[in-house]
Amino acid sequence: MKTLRSIFVLCVAFGLLSVSGKAQQSQPETAQAVVHYKFSHLRDTTKRNDIYNENMILFLGKNSSAYKSYDKKMADALVRKQVQEQMAANPNGPIKIMRGKGSGSSTEYYQFPVEGKLIRKEKLINSYLIEEPMAAIDWKISSDTASFAGLHCQKATAHFRGRDYTAWFCPDLPFHSGPWKLNGLPGVILEAYDAKKEVEFKFEGIEDLSKTPKASPVASADQQPAGGGHEIRLFDMDDEGDPNVIQLPSGGIKTTEKEFANLREAMKKDPDAFVHSAMGGSGGNMQFNRSGPKQDIKLKIGDGPVINNPIELPEKK
Repeated sequence: MKTLRSIFVLCVAFGLLSVSGKAQQSQPETAQAVVHYKFSHLRDTTKRNDIYNENMILFLGKNSSAYKSYDKKMADALVRKQVQEQMAANPNGPIKIMRGKGSGSSTEYYQFPVEGKLIRKEKLINSYLIEEPMAAIDWKISSDTASFAGLHCQKATAHFRGRDYTAWFCPDLPFHSGPWKLNGLPGVILEAYDAKKEVEFKFEGIEDLSKTPKASPVASADQQPAGGGHEIRLFDMDDEGDPNVIQLPSGGIKTTEKEFANLREAMKKDPDAFVHSAMGGSGGNMQFNRSGPKQDIKLKIGDGPVINNPIELPEKK
């Protein structure tokens, strides 16, 4: 095996202390279609004009689906381009990564209807996988119809996680999935919103991948060795393979909601200690010089947005 002269790792190998083992991987499959959504969410009810928006995509396979941020996909592509250009221009110089605002969420949802499970992927240096049973939503299908981009849809309503939802699904599309945790209708959910329009999944378009040639396997920009025999692995980014393959991230660590909350709180309280513990005390830096052996990663964790109106609301007693 060829030894690299220098390896710089921004995505740290760090295991959850009280949860052992990696998540068992479900069988990967190639998506047959992709639905694009504009996700809108009123997070803070004291600022009703300040709506959070994010472009999302739903990859649809015969036995599974994956709901991800399209904005993050595009932001990651720009970061990879920055890395490639800087390494090509100065193989032994420092790498500086600039991420703009609105770079998307790293949270992803994987539905496996046959197995009756839903897995949420979260990112805190490593990928953490939180499994729960797929919700059995009690939909009421009506005779109302509508058309979205020429696709015939039917209306359905249901109460789910504290909200009353209206969904429009397409029975002509042979998939039983939808955005986020929505599922259980005889067709793809193309649009959905709650009664107050505080949470919306607006249909933006659909792509047919069934006739798309399968991508040839290539080394991803965040893994491939660059000039000087270096390898770069980027923080907060998964390995990039075929984007149309639905599969859980390799190396994902299975955990619980409670354990992940504890881990996130520990990172928020002392980011430097969190990273140094993850690195085994060796250090690291987001701006590093490839000619030196020392790494010194520094993370700045803000308070984040005010969210007094989460998507999932407690049920009224």
